[in-house]
Amino acid sequence: MAPLATPARWLRRHLVVIAGLGTLGYLLLPNVVVTVFSFNKPNGRFNYQWQHFSTDAWTHPCGVADLCGSLSLSLRIAVWATLGATALGTAIAFALARHRFRARSSVSTLIFLPMAMPEVVMAASLATLFLNMGISFGFWTILIAHITFCLSFVVTAVKARVMSMDPRLEQAAQDLYASPLQTFLRVTLPIAAPGIAAGALLSFALSFDDFIITNFNAGSSVTFPMYVWGAAQRGTPVQINVIGTAMFATAVLCVLAGQLVGRRRKRS
Repeated sequence: MAPLATPARWLRRHLVVIAGLGTLGYLLLPNVVVTVFSFNKPNGRFNYQWQHFSTDAWTHPCGVADLCGSLSLSLRIAVWATLGATALGTAIAFALARHRFRARSSVSTLIFLPMAMPEVVMAASLATLFLNMGISFGFWTILIAHITFCLSFVVTAVKARVMSMDPRLEQAAQDLYASPLQTFLRVTLPIAAPGIAAGALLSFALSFDDFIITNFNAGSSVTFPMYVWGAAQRGTPVQINVIGTAMFATAVLCVLAGQLVGRRRKRS
């Protein structure tokens, strides 16, 4: 019985780790498929079966018409939406966490509604608002819509960080004759920076990846997710896999860089 008991005991001890690794592998499997097929050279229009190994798509990522144009539009919208949502969300988070005012609970509820509301409802509501105001659909309507639905995610991340801060640190800075601006820049902002960075990264990912809200408010503009959706009906070009692989690798490198910086700070 002893030889059989040892493997069973080892399995019980490492069951959580095995389940976690299996779940992680399942989540990363689509990214692996995208990476592999970015080196494929299909015989027809559809890049769904492996044919020949080739790096043509990597050497000419803009070889498909309007692909890089839609990618550039998505990146510009994501950057501006991240900046706008992060600035507004940080201010709202500090106001909700630090100040007491009338209708504070109602404001908190309204801020978090976009997270619970189905995207198609929010998209149709924003489109109706723009139509009633006579605003032409395009870059600005997409940007306003993206800031609107990214705002609640920034507020959630920053507010959680601000509420966990020790107010005695700011009081100590004031006791040392620091002005309110100096206290905010040298004490409050560095402590809240991880929450602000998390909200900004989440906003960028949500804005770049959004399709439903963008489709309702884009007009004739075509973002990268809209381009992928349209291209999938006619045949997915290999360059889409190339861009997807590059974005995934960039995200992984950013996470690894953040982890290394955090470890160095802890050691120091």
